[in-house]
Amino acid sequence: MSEAVDLLINARWIVPVDPHDSVLADHAVAVRNGRIVDLLGQDAARTRYVADKVVELPQHVLIPGLVNLHTHAAMSLLRGIADDLPLMRWLQEAIWPAESRHVDAAFVRDGTLLAAAEMIRGGITTCSDMYFHPEAAAEAFAAAGMRAVVGAVTLEFPTSYASDPEDYLRKGLAARDRWQGHPLLGFSIAPHAPYTVSDESFRHVQTLADELGLPIHVHIHETAQEIADSLAAHGCRPLARLARLGVLGSNLIGVHAVHVDASDIELLARHGCSVAHCPTSNMKLASGIAPVPRLLAAGIPVGLGTDGAASNNRLDLLQEMRHAALLAKVGSLDATAVPAFVALRMATLDGARALGMDDRIGSIEIGKCADLCALELSAPQCRPCFDPVSHLVYVCGRENVSHVWIDGETRVDKGVSLLHINDTELLRLVSMWQTRLGN
Repeated sequence: MSEAVDLLINARWIVPVDPHDSVLADHAVAVRNGRIVDLLGQDAARTRYVADKVVELPQHVLIPGLVNLHTHAAMSLLRGIADDLPLMRWLQEAIWPAESRHVDAAFVRDGTLLAAAEMIRGGITTCSDMYFHPEAAAEAFAAAGMRAVVGAVTLEFPTSYASDPEDYLRKGLAARDRWQGHPLLGFSIAPHAPYTVSDESFRHVQTLADELGLPIHVHIHETAQEIADSLAAHGCRPLARLARLGVLGSNLIGVHAVHVDASDIELLARHGCSVAHCPTSNMKLASGIAPVPRLLAAGIPVGLGTDGAASNNRLDLLQEMRHAALLAKVGSLDATAVPAFVALRMATLDGARALGMDDRIGSIEIGKCADLCALELSAPQCRPCFDPVSHLVYVCGRENVSHVWIDGETRVDKGVSLLHINDTELLRLVSMWQTRLGN
C-alpha cells in the first residue's frame, strides 16, 4: 500500500554529501511535513509513495541547500561603494563612514531582503549573518523564508545602533528573545574582531554564549597587520589571546583565519573551533590565501562564506566553492588539495556542523530538513558530464540553479523565485537606497 508524501523529487543524480563521495543515479527524495522521509531508487519510489507534487529533474543534480557560513547581508546595499582598497582603508575611509550616516533598522531590513533574494536564487538556504540591528535582519530573513543564524554584533565603540558593548549585547539578546522558537531562525553572539573588542567584552561574550548555548561568530587573523598589532598591544597573537580569555571552544566560528601559523592551527584544533573560509573576499581585499589544506589536515571543520556584498561583490557560494578549491591548489602547490567533493562538503555539511546544525541540514538524509537545491546540467557548457560533483565545483554557476526548497517549501521553481517580495518591490527599495547613499 502506497504512503502519502507531500513532495517526491526524481533526479538524474543526487549527491547526499554524507556518505562521502556518494553519487546516486536515478534516485528520488520523498518529503513530508518539511522533512526528508526517504531516499531511494526512482522505481521503488513510484511504487512506495503517492505524492501531492512530483518534480521531475531528468538532467539535474540534486544537492543539500548551500550553507553560507559568514556574511553581512544588509551590506548588499553597499555593493560596489568602495572597491580596490585594502581592508583597513576600506573600513576606515569608506565603509564605517557610510554606515554611520545611513545604517538604521530600515536599511538592515531592506538590505537583508535583497541579500536573501540573491542567496536563495543561488541555492543558499542557510546563512550565518553578522550586522547591526539583528531584529531587522531576522524580520527580513523570516519574510524571505530563509534559514538564518543572526549574529548579535558586539563592538567597543558607539554607533547609531548602540552606545557600548553592554548595549549591543542587550539589544541583540532582546532580538533573540523576540524570535525564539521561529522554525527558520537562530542566533549567535558576534564580537566583531579582536581589534575592536576588549578582553572584558570577550569574557562577557563567552559567558553568555555558554549560558545560552549560542555560537560565537568572530573575524580572526584576517590580515598580517592584525597579527602585528596584537603582538604589540597584547604580547601575543589574537588566537592565543582568545585562548587565554577562555573564548575558544567548539562553538567558536573563526572567520577568515588567513594568517595562521602552526601554533594557531593547534589552538583551533585542540579547542574544536571551526573556520569560515571566505576566498573571494580574501582575494579582493588582498588579505592572502588561507592555508585550508593544513586546517583540514588538523581536523578543523572549514565551511565557506561569501562575506558581505561590499567586499566580494557577490553572494554566490558556487563561486566560493570553485575559488576555495583553486586557491587551495595554488597556495599549497598541490593539485590534489581540496578536491571537488571536499569543496562541496565545505559548502554544505561542514558549514552546518560549524553552526551546530548538522543534525538538521547540510546533507540529504532521512529525518533532516528538506533544504535542497537542484542544478540543471543540460546546457552545452555543461556537456559532457562524466562527474556531476566535478561540474558542481568547476563548471556550474548560480545561473544553473533551477529549484530550491527550504523546509520542503519551494523557493525557486524552474529558475523563477517564489518569494514573498517580488522583484518590482525589491528594486523600488534598492533604488531608494541608491539615491540616498549616492547623495
